[in-house]
Amino acid sequence: MRVFLILGLIVSLFNCENTPSKPKIAPLKQTVDTSTTSVATPEDSRPEYPVLNTKNAMDYFLEYEKEHLENKVRIVTDFGAIDLLLFKETKFHRANFIYLATRKYYDSTQFYRVINNFMIQGGSSDDKRTGLKRRNIGRYLLPRDTNRGFKHDRGTISMPSSAIENPHKLASPYEFFIVQQRGGAHFLNGDYTVFGKVIKGMSVVDKIAGVQTDNSDWPLQNIYIKTVEILE
Repeated sequence: MRVFLILGLIVSLFNCENTPSKPKIAPLKQTVDTSTTSVATPEDSRPEYPVLNTKNAMDYFLEYEKEHLENKVRIVTDFGAIDLLLFKETKFHRANFIYLATRKYYDSTQFYRVINNFMIQGGSSDDKRTGLKRRNIGRYLLPRDTNRGFKHDRGTISMPSSAIENPHKLASPYEFFIVQQRGGAHFLNGDYTVFGKVIKGMSVVDKIAGVQTDNSDWPLQNIYIKTVEILE
């Protein structure tokens, strides 16, 4: 029983991430977990992957992005597929997304926050399996990269800041949101990193955005990400 209680605490730490708010963004406070202990999961027990942390993540992705030039991915959902082009200019964020897709992190996560005519946010879940995946991959943040000329236009994919309060709004690497708002959500510009755009499947984004939600914007019908496929 004690083991289950500890696991429950771990999951709660890793599933609480900040989200882009409309129209004001208020960071949440979260306990910092600096542990680098790897927890093996059935789908990923490969020893060749290091456990990432704030000290090694940037150096790791700097090398990873040179060897992994893929920039087109497909998010396969219950509602259909969403194809994305990831921008090479935002190299850390592109490499991070490709890395997590390669490690099958996104499989069985959810679009857990949906606001019609604003955005859909995914990459997390309320189950223990997702929390254990995060712990196995590591605890790290990504630098904000907002000076590349990309804006939060309709169809762009961006990365929310961490729930850990920090003045530089470092990005939470496991989660993302897709702007669904017609005309864009430009009040987010400068605060969050746009690192790609939808090139096919905006009708799927619109369908997801239109589902009924509870008072916390969580869809009443679970919307799962089945997998993220790397196209090229």
